[in-house]
Amino acid sequence: MADKLKEHVYIIPLRDSRRAPRWKRSHVAMKDIRKFLSRHMKGEEVKIDQSINEYVWARGAEKPPSRVRVRAMKFENGQVQAELAEE
Repeated sequence: MADKLKEHVYIIPLRDSRRAPRWKRSHVAMKDIRKFLSRHMKGEEVKIDQSINEYVWARGAEKPPSRVRVRAMKFENGQVQAELAEE
Protein backbone atom coordinates (compact mmCIF):
# COMPACT_ATOMS: atom_id res chain seq x y z
CA MET A 1 0.00 0.00 0.00
CA ALA A 2 1.09 3.60 -0.54
CA ASP A 3 2.87 5.60 2.13
CA LYS A 4 0.92 7.56 4.72
CA LEU A 5 0.83 11.31 4.19
CA LYS A 6 -0.86 12.31 7.41
CA GLU A 7 -2.59 10.86 10.41
CA HIS A 8 -5.06 12.60 12.72
CA VAL A 9 -7.29 11.72 15.66
CA TYR A 10 -10.73 13.29 15.42
CA ILE A 11 -13.68 13.37 17.78
CA ILE A 12 -16.63 13.32 15.39
CA PRO A 13 -19.92 14.70 16.75
CA LEU A 14 -22.91 12.56 15.81
CA ARG A 15 -25.64 14.68 17.38
CA ASP A 16 -26.94 15.60 13.91
CA SER A 17 -28.08 12.00 13.49
CA ARG A 18 -30.97 12.96 15.79
CA ARG A 19 -32.54 14.74 12.81
CA ALA A 20 -33.37 11.35 11.28
CA PRO A 21 -36.28 9.11 12.23
CA ARG A 22 -35.46 6.88 15.20
CA TRP A 23 -35.16 3.69 13.16
CA LYS A 24 -32.61 5.30 10.81
CA ARG A 25 -30.24 7.12 13.18
CA SER A 26 -27.27 4.77 13.02
CA HIS A 27 -27.48 4.75 9.21
CA VAL A 28 -27.30 8.55 9.21
CA ALA A 29 -24.46 8.52 11.77
CA MET A 30 -22.33 6.33 9.48
CA LYS A 31 -22.98 8.69 6.57
CA ASP A 32 -22.03 11.64 8.78
CA ILE A 33 -18.72 9.97 9.72
CA ARG A 34 -17.88 9.41 6.06
CA LYS A 35 -18.82 13.00 5.17
CA PHE A 36 -16.81 14.45 8.09
CA LEU A 37 -13.68 12.50 7.13
CA SER A 38 -13.85 13.38 3.44
CA ARG A 39 -14.26 17.06 4.32
CA HIS A 40 -11.47 17.25 6.90
CA MET A 41 -8.95 14.90 5.29
CA LYS A 42 -9.75 16.06 1.73
CA GLY A 43 -9.85 12.53 0.38
CA GLU A 44 -11.94 11.11 -2.44
CA GLU A 45 -12.38 7.59 -1.10
CA VAL A 46 -13.10 6.93 2.59
CA LYS A 47 -12.76 3.43 4.07
CA ILE A 48 -14.31 2.95 7.51
CA ASP A 49 -13.03 0.13 9.69
CA GLN A 50 -15.41 -2.48 11.06
CA SER A 51 -14.61 -1.40 14.64
CA ILE A 52 -16.26 2.00 14.02
CA ASN A 53 -19.28 0.28 12.51
CA GLU A 54 -19.64 -2.03 15.51
CA TYR A 55 -19.27 0.90 17.94
CA VAL A 56 -21.99 2.95 16.23
CA TRP A 57 -24.37 0.00 15.91
CA ALA A 58 -23.71 -1.42 19.42
CA ARG A 59 -27.00 -0.08 20.81
CA GLY A 60 -28.99 -0.67 17.65
CA ALA A 61 -30.33 1.56 14.91
CA GLU A 62 -32.20 3.92 17.22
CA LYS A 63 -29.49 4.96 19.69
CA PRO A 64 -26.10 5.76 18.13
CA PRO A 65 -23.45 7.39 20.36
CA SER A 66 -23.31 11.17 20.51
CA ARG A 67 -19.65 11.23 19.43
CA VAL A 68 -16.98 8.85 18.21
CA ARG A 69 -13.18 9.13 18.42
CA VAL A 70 -11.40 7.92 15.29
CA ARG A 71 -7.86 7.75 13.95
CA ALA A 72 -7.81 8.73 10.29
CA MET A 73 -4.92 8.14 7.90
CA LYS A 74 -4.59 9.63 4.43
CA PHE A 75 -2.46 7.89 1.82
CA GLU A 76 -0.72 9.19 -1.29
CA ASN A 77 -3.40 7.83 -3.61
CA GLY A 78 -6.05 10.03 -1.93
CA GLN A 79 -7.62 7.20 0.05
CA VAL A 80 -8.60 7.82 3.68
CA GLN A 81 -8.80 4.95 6.17
CA ALA A 82 -10.38 5.34 9.59
CA GLU A 83 -10.32 3.10 12.63
CA LEU A 84 -11.58 3.44 16.18
CA ALA A 85 -9.02 5.25 18.35
CA GLU A 86 -8.37 3.24 21.49
CA GLU A 87 -8.18 5.13 24.75
